[in-house]
Amino acid sequence: MTRLAGTAALLAGLVAGAGCRPGRSETTARGDSAEVARRGAHLAQALAQPDSGASRVAPVAQWVLGDDLSEISGLALTTDGRLFTHGDEQGRVFELDYRRGVLLKQFTIGTHLIHADFEGITVVDDAVFLLASNGKLYEFQEAANGEETAYTLHDTRLSHECEFEGVAYDPTITSLLLACKNVRTPGPLQDSLVIYRWKLPDGGGSRPSRLTVPLSRLAGPNGWRGLHPSDITIDPVSGNYVIIAAEERAILEITPAGDLVFARHLPAGLSHAEGVAITRDSILIISTEAGHHAAAITLYRWP
Repeated sequence: MTRLAGTAALLAGLVAGAGCRPGRSETTARGDSAEVARRGAHLAQALAQPDSGASRVAPVAQWVLGDDLSEISGLALTTDGRLFTHGDEQGRVFELDYRRGVLLKQFTIGTHLIHADFEGITVVDDAVFLLASNGKLYEFQEAANGEETAYTLHDTRLSHECEFEGVAYDPTITSLLLACKNVRTPGPLQDSLVIYRWKLPDGGGSRPSRLTVPLSRLAGPNGWRGLHPSDITIDPVSGNYVIIAAEERAILEITPAGDLVFARHLPAGLSHAEGVAITRDSILIISTEAGHHAAAITLYRWP
């Protein structure tokens, strides 16, 4: 398993290698480039090994993040396979090279830094959406490193029903999937996994549809008394929904109809799991915020 201590520091080295920052020796810049190349080769070698089945619990790589991402939250892959993430208090988006453990860039939403309880991110074609826990969606375009990007605010008007944590895009129904962490509506929904489907564009002008799955169908032998999703993503091969829950240390996969594929505990060491993404070449990426250990993104084979 390979680690990167201090992502931002390595970014500075790569920028220096491009001649954008004086004061760093050419030897140091070459050393950074060599280290990045070594990491890429290490991951490629690990993925080329036969799958022994241990990949469910043994990561193929782990990158420890810097202070700017100590409260890393959601993860999202762009249409061309790049990884975006964000913190949970400020409207800043970061691009990470998940194969080599490099922070590539960061940009800001709005001309003034926005403060909100940001809990999820997803990409729809060339648009990016950040989800706040109150159900508000910030839509914007990707910006260059260090730049600002304008945004459009959408209010789902669901804050009285759910505290949200996690968003994904289902292209088969052209809808954003909003995962409900805490159900605020009294009644049977309290004992269900609840996912709202917000039709694009602009919610379709009608109330979002809702997928509900009784927890009794999901807990199985795991002993979970509840389920509080931290993030949701879509398996690009099967189209199924994959959900993680930090509180229960859970990962589960369901079909778009709500049928359970599997439900199990997250691998050991993944405390405070906040984000999940799956690449087209079957890499599971999970982000964990800082706690007893530094914040990190950890890579596993999928499935």
